[in-house]
Amino acid sequence: MFENAFDKVFDMIQADGALTQGTIVVQDCLSVLANLVRFNASNQTTFRETGGVARLAALLPGAKKNKKGRSSLEEEDNWVSPQADKNLWGLLAILRMFLVKGSTSTLPNQNAFQKHGLLQQILNMAFDPASAIPIKVEALNVCADMIRGNARLQEGFAQLQVRPFVEPATNGAASSTSVGPVYIIDALLDLALTPAGNELFDVRFAACECIKAYCFNHAQIRTHFLRRAIGGHLEGGDETANALTTLISGPQGSQTIDPYRTWFAATLIYHLIFDDHEAKNELMQVVEGDAESGEEVVTCIQTLTAHLIASLQVGDDERIPIAYLMLLSGWLFEDAEAVNDFLGEASSLQSLVQAVLKPGEEQVVTRGLCAALLGIIYEFSTKDSPVPRRDLQPILTSKLGREKYLNAIAELRHHPLVRDFEVLPRDSSSGMPEVFFDETFVDFLKDNFSRLSRAIDRDPVIEIHQSHNGIDRDLVDSLRGQLDEKSLTLEKLQADILSAEQRLNQEQAEHRRTQESSLTQLSTIKKINEDLHRNHDADVKRLEREHKQSGLELENRLNLQISALNNKLQLAQKETPIAVAKIKQESDGKLHDALSARTELERRLSASDRARQEALETVRGFEQTQKRTKEEIATVTQTLGTCCLTPTEDVFSGRHCAPNEFARANPS
Repeated sequence: MFENAFDKVFDMIQADGALTQGTIVVQDCLSVLANLVRFNASNQTTFRETGGVARLAALLPGAKKNKKGRSSLEEEDNWVSPQADKNLWGLLAILRMFLVKGSTSTLPNQNAFQKHGLLQQILNMAFDPASAIPIKVEALNVCADMIRGNARLQEGFAQLQVRPFVEPATNGAASSTSVGPVYIIDALLDLALTPAGNELFDVRFAACECIKAYCFNHAQIRTHFLRRAIGGHLEGGDETANALTTLISGPQGSQTIDPYRTWFAATLIYHLIFDDHEAKNELMQVVEGDAESGEEVVTCIQTLTAHLIASLQVGDDERIPIAYLMLLSGWLFEDAEAVNDFLGEASSLQSLVQAVLKPGEEQVVTRGLCAALLGIIYEFSTKDSPVPRRDLQPILTSKLGREKYLNAIAELRHHPLVRDFEVLPRDSSSGMPEVFFDETFVDFLKDNFSRLSRAIDRDPVIEIHQSHNGIDRDLVDSLRGQLDEKSLTLEKLQADILSAEQRLNQEQAEHRRTQESSLTQLSTIKKINEDLHRNHDADVKRLEREHKQSGLELENRLNLQISALNNKLQLAQKETPIAVAKIKQESDGKLHDALSARTELERRLSASDRARQEALETVRGFEQTQKRTKEEIATVTQTLGTCCLTPTEDVFSGRHCAPNEFARANPS
């Protein structure tokens, strides 16, 4: 990266009028800034260390900054560029590039933003009535990213205060209602759970994401949040700001039917209890009705199930039963106690079966979710459940049918809302937004589709308890009876053991005496054996040394003889081919004799001196033979030299002679 790039970009933004009064130049500068920091940890580190965060904070609304003059007819400080909202949205989008989930730079970026007060600035911007809807949405998303996974910021987030959101008036002007500051969690709950038009859906969704980020991966905050919701519900507090009260009251409990009000409440409670057994147990303690006053006691799970069945029967918007089905599926999964609570009202099973059997292409999602819930109930039910497993299986296989159950699961699995969840747009510009599922729930479904498909085929005597391995309940009961019998038998055996131990002690004493005598004899035998081994080893080593020395001496002598013969053979091979062949034949014969002599020498090792003398005589014979061979070679060479003169002349007289005369002149 070139030097001082960030400072130059910020200087250009300020020179063009910052975000509020800047033109297209500011957008170009923001694009450059985005390209520099997107997925670039080193540039983000440089940005933090060179004061970039402080300059970002100075650009946001609410920061203290010097106002520069502009040649215009109207008041300079009141002039706002048509590009202002785009500029501000672009800056918020850049902030999110510093807060990518899973990035190593996210945590230091979060801390740096908090240190410079960006979190409070952006919250004020999100709850500012003058802010446009896209600005509010992006600001809330930035806040969610800024605290997600950072325990210190999550714990301090609830202490921040904002002015609560006030919906704009119908004529486009902001409401002038003056409301005091409230804590951010209350403001976010009120924003998400208060019924509103479709144009505010994205804002409500972003507020819900903020609350989820506040609770993300922080068990203490989730527990505190859930207890506050339970306490507020039992005390009869404000329904609009309590997700639990909203769900227990049901969609008919509000004057305005808003399906997303129930959906947001179910999503929040789902994240508070998902994969948290203690949170599930704490929520199960919430009941409706006073048993002491003679009222029927209805548990929280049974109340939610009743609202689910009512919404299926009266034909409420599909988002309402989906919300309850998401929550119940996550609650009952791997929780036998919650399943037993659900089965306390056995009529709910028949209603779910009827929902799965209901025909129509428009009910594919609810049909699949009802089948998934039935599969979860059967998978984690027990022999002791209000409706035992042996009775649950016929409901699934006979009343519902294995094929219809599996078909409902498969249709849900391949439905675009589930299959293409990650790529589907969330558009609320035309009518009701097409948002039906929470991201965490979709991941949960995709992870367990195969398990739910196999659940209907599981033997009812096999129970699942927090693991993939099952137990045979009949076998457990049988083993318990056997254990009681074994306990009585054990007491009798213990008495027999005492008498047996006494006999054993006597036998052990006799065994020790026998063992001591055996050890003495063994020690004597070992000593004798060691002496024999020691003498034997010394003799073996001595014989090995003598044999090795004799072998080396013989080998050295033979090697010298063979080397001499090889030298002679090589010398003879340098002569003419005919002589070499003759000499080689003779040498081979002599070499064969030498090898035979070597064999004889090895056999007669004790007479090595006489063999050595014979070898020396043989060598002298070889030398004489070599001498004669050289003389013969010289004679042959001379003869060949005489015959090679062409034409045939008398080299001494210069007279030409006939061949016969040549023969007479050279009778040899």
